[in-house]
Amino acid sequence: MHKNMYSSGRRSRSSFSGNSRPARKPRGFTGQYIHPSKFINREVKPSVQTTYDAKHSFADFAFIDGLKNQIIARGYETPTPIQDQTIPAGLEGRDVLGLANTGSGKTAAFLLPIINKIFTDKTAKALIIAPTRELAQQIEDEFMLFSKGSGLLSVVCVGGMNIQNQIRGLKRRPEVIIGTPGRLKDLYERGDLRLNQVNMLVLDEADRMLDMGFSVDINFIVSMLSKERQSMCFSATITPEIERLIHQILVDPVTVSVRSEQTSEHIFQDIVEVGSGENKFDVLHELISTVDFEKVLVFGETKRSVQKIADELSRTGYKAEAIHGNKSQSQRQRALNAFRDNKTKILVATDVAARGLDIPNVTHVINYDQPQTYEDYIHRIGRTGRAGRSGIALTFVRK
Repeated sequence: MHKNMYSSGRRSRSSFSGNSRPARKPRGFTGQYIHPSKFINREVKPSVQTTYDAKHSFADFAFIDGLKNQIIARGYETPTPIQDQTIPAGLEGRDVLGLANTGSGKTAAFLLPIINKIFTDKTAKALIIAPTRELAQQIEDEFMLFSKGSGLLSVVCVGGMNIQNQIRGLKRRPEVIIGTPGRLKDLYERGDLRLNQVNMLVLDEADRMLDMGFSVDINFIVSMLSKERQSMCFSATITPEIERLIHQILVDPVTVSVRSEQTSEHIFQDIVEVGSGENKFDVLHELISTVDFEKVLVFGETKRSVQKIADELSRTGYKAEAIHGNKSQSQRQRALNAFRDNKTKILVATDVAARGLDIPNVTHVINYDQPQTYEDYIHRIGRTGRAGRSGIALTFVRK
């Protein structure tokens, strides 16, 4: 199936071999150099779905009746590994360190104990910190589904949205505040966000937040919280900086590790060589014009380039959308919804879309611009080949 499938007709674009000379580092590229051989995996292994024998069913957890009814209504019966191992500790009020990949079900793993606590303790207030607006919104969507009909309130506090609406939301004294570090700090410094009343804290995608430079803001926010609190931290990786953060915020944590190996061996990976005299966009257009490219996620490096790619694709007749930092939250959400609902074939994004987003059935990931680190590469291509399906990831390199 894959042999010569990326040929232009003149020659195979994906002709790199590990023994040939390395491709040139892209002009202006400031990230970690990644040898092109790391972008290649043509011997695809079947995606193996490891059977997990859960120790509990959702009926076993000590949830109050109202929450149990919502769980049943959503069809939840058997927890995922992260849910199975985290929820009991969360219900006991223990601090938790959860090591899990995106798509593991960790949102429910921390939301359900939080909601149960709020139902049973009128003083309970939770702060959930996430790296991106999209992930924050996803978390609130889950919260609203699980707490439907309970009267519990939440507010999302993120950049790119009207701050006055968020201030009004905070004045309603919500039980759950979900936000990104920069906006949360801004609201606190304005006097609109009270942090000393928060007694439950969640850091979601902690490694991503530190990668994005939020370390100072996170430390500031945490320092303003009540010392008597329950804290849960979730991360896909453990780095020295993550270890320092964990040491600062967690007390005698229960560690739950359900990380899968990040080899992505079930994803077909290859490079697309672009000659110095060729236009990268023409090569991209040539690729996606084939029938196999059904639902495509294209990664660019800058906000400007991402918007330009999407505009050019739209001009040539494709249904394409862009998400990047210059888009308002409502614009980004509309673009994501259109892509999820198959109203748009192509989504062009900066790395803001590489983590935390549940986008089903992506057939291809194209790295139009190379990622800054190999870890970013793994997170990018992890948007395809999900839930046991096959996937294809292609990375543009200069000859």
